[in-house]
Amino acid sequence: MTDTHALAGVPMQWVGPLRISGNVATTETHVPLATYESPLWPSVGRGAKVSRLAEKGIVATLVDERMTRSVLVEATDAQTALTAARTIEARKGELQEVVRTCSRFAELIEIRHEINANLLFIRFEFRTGDASGHNMATLASDVLLKHLLQTVPGISYASISGNYCTDKKATAINGILGRGKNVVTELLVPRDVVHDVLHTTAAKIVELNIRKNMLGTLLAGGIRSANAHFANMLLGFYLATGQDAANIVEGSQGVVMAEDRDGDLYFACTLPNLIVGTVGNGKGLAFVETNLTRLGCRADRAPGENARRLAVLAAATVLCGELSLLAAQTNPGELMRAHVQLERDNKTVEVGV
Repeated sequence: MTDTHALAGVPMQWVGPLRISGNVATTETHVPLATYESPLWPSVGRGAKVSRLAEKGIVATLVDERMTRSVLVEATDAQTALTAARTIEARKGELQEVVRTCSRFAELIEIRHEINANLLFIRFEFRTGDASGHNMATLASDVLLKHLLQTVPGISYASISGNYCTDKKATAINGILGRGKNVVTELLVPRDVVHDVLHTTAAKIVELNIRKNMLGTLLAGGIRSANAHFANMLLGFYLATGQDAANIVEGSQGVVMAEDRDGDLYFACTLPNLIVGTVGNGKGLAFVETNLTRLGCRADRAPGENARRLAVLAAATVLCGELSLLAAQTNPGELMRAHVQLERDNKTVEVGV
């Protein structure tokens, strides 16, 4: 008989600690990563070591947060769609009140639209407290859509989701407007740490970032993205903390910035689409509760603050892994030697997922 409730045994380890400061959290903490790619643990661990050797650690700045859902309505013609869009935007206050009737935590903060022929795509943007907000945004949008169809002339139902959100797809609009938490992480690595721990130079990392992350991604046709492997760290972090892992699709969009500052290395990662939450679906498993508690993300705080903490910890983890990989790739053969050695030697893991 098939056990429909069995858990997948993805190996998990805690790495670090990493040092973080900024406008959300100032702390040192280990972070959990659930992955089959065992070299990821020591790689992120090396980046975490670098963070502890920098004066401010990783400075994580939460720039923005919003969860989105786009609905699609059909108008009789383009002019009617335009009139409807202007009517909807003018009634923002009224629509915010409608949202308050269906959720304690959802808050409508922005309405955007696009018209294609006689179709009107309406993108609602919400604050969602400590939840990642997928279901909360969809519920609120469903209520809003019903209200609009009853009160705005000339439009009819097409879909509760018009793919202008955009959910679990790499798109320009998410990179531009953001979906989830928008976090910038920065690290200033002293020259001697670059040499002794990363075994490279600031100049080499800067050059590789330009040639690989920026030019290589441009030639490949990447969408608002210039990074080496954000997705690796995000997937490990998401699985370990009960997130919807498919959100790494848009989450892995982001840009790496590197500067040589007289031998010191300025290294920054911008992640505009971190979709994480500390409550909601996926959080009922015992190992998830344990991990979130250990991360300090189940504390008694104002709504939204635990999720913000989790977001900056995820972003800092991404920076650690990104920095370590780029440093390795400045040296011929280092990456493959590390993979072969670590994948053969690694035997100690916690099965957490």
